[in-house]
Amino acid sequence: MSNALRLEKYSFGVGDRFAHQAKAQLQACMQAAAQGVDVTPVWNKSHREHVIVGSTPPSARIAAEAAVRALDWNKPFHVDADHIRIETVDPFIDNSDFYTLDVADAIGQPAPADAVRSLVERHPELVGRLEVPGIEEPFEISRADIERIAIKYLNAVQEAGRLYRHIASAKGQGKFITEVSMDETVSPQTPPELLVILGAIADEKIPAQTIAPKFTGRFNKGVDYVGDVVQFEKEFNEDLAVIAYAIRQYDLPENLKLSVHSGSDKFSIYEPIRKALARTGAGIHVKTAGTNWLEELIGLAESGGEGLKLAKEIYGKALDDIDALCAPYATVIDIDRSKLPAKKEVQAWTAEQFVSALRHNQRCEQYNPHLRQLLHVGYKVAAKMGDRYLDMLEACEATVSKNVTENLYERHMKPLFLGS
Repeated sequence: MSNALRLEKYSFGVGDRFAHQAKAQLQACMQAAAQGVDVTPVWNKSHREHVIVGSTPPSARIAAEAAVRALDWNKPFHVDADHIRIETVDPFIDNSDFYTLDVADAIGQPAPADAVRSLVERHPELVGRLEVPGIEEPFEISRADIERIAIKYLNAVQEAGRLYRHIASAKGQGKFITEVSMDETVSPQTPPELLVILGAIADEKIPAQTIAPKFTGRFNKGVDYVGDVVQFEKEFNEDLAVIAYAIRQYDLPENLKLSVHSGSDKFSIYEPIRKALARTGAGIHVKTAGTNWLEELIGLAESGGEGLKLAKEIYGKALDDIDALCAPYATVIDIDRSKLPAKKEVQAWTAEQFVSALRHNQRCEQYNPHLRQLLHVGYKVAAKMGDRYLDMLEACEATVSKNVTENLYERHMKPLFLGS
């Protein structure tokens, strides 16, 4: 559809769990724009996050639109119903124009034999020797290979199709942006696997504008990438090549691009990503959320006085409730509990000591990635504080917003799009 809503080339998911940092986040996009790079803000918030903080889907759009008006932003922005499922999507219909289709539970659930057979018969072009521009070595795909890939992924793609059509029946085709999330699986997708997935997405007539594949390595919450950066760079470039090939082969949206989930704080892979984007002209979507909440805590601590006192209290309660807080995130955190400071020790810290431990500065000797990961998953503690936490955010707004903006622009957007 020529008049369909279109996601811009570079976009940034800017999660705002407590709906207080939209202006500060938008300031980062404005700083990028001033340097000649348009980065579209996408305020993303999941059903789980809404439940934990006690908010509702309309609040995300209200906060975004208030920031846009306040800063006179005249460029595009979007609101993402993040990690949405068929059973949770309806409350997001009126206020979201971007939907991240979460079909993780369907990955690995074998598709029916007749559906697998139909996919193989629809795609004879995939069988045999395949040369994809941008990938050095051709690869051979057998009928059995396609069947194996379809058995693992086809059910998930079909679930994405059902969810897409449910949203489209309510909003209308072309009225929203669709992302398909395929990152919650054990192994990274190979080029043939990603190609089959994209062919199946085209069969389902999902106009996907972003796709989130699984990459090698660990994308732990709030800390740097853990893994082989060289291998990541190879996979990232191969994924770009497969997407470009699939766009032509299957008439997928020409702006289809990669989405990197848990993309915040992965500083060691930003340079390879930037080089790949510059070389190919491809776009990217990067999702962040927890990094912004951590900057709220840093801002409170840096303010000193009652702000520092509240930040210390949040750490103490997170330490007390560590098992419950970490359980939902067990696959995306690596916390060595022996390296977590005791509550009594933290209570004696100065503002500088607290900030140094929490801020993601790997050159700082006091930086503690274990404390950072615990506080990343500890936003539920602040949520339980209700207005007490929100009132403190407002009291310390100047320091908090400065940290949120600086973190997004200096440590994320600048190295990704401008170079360090």
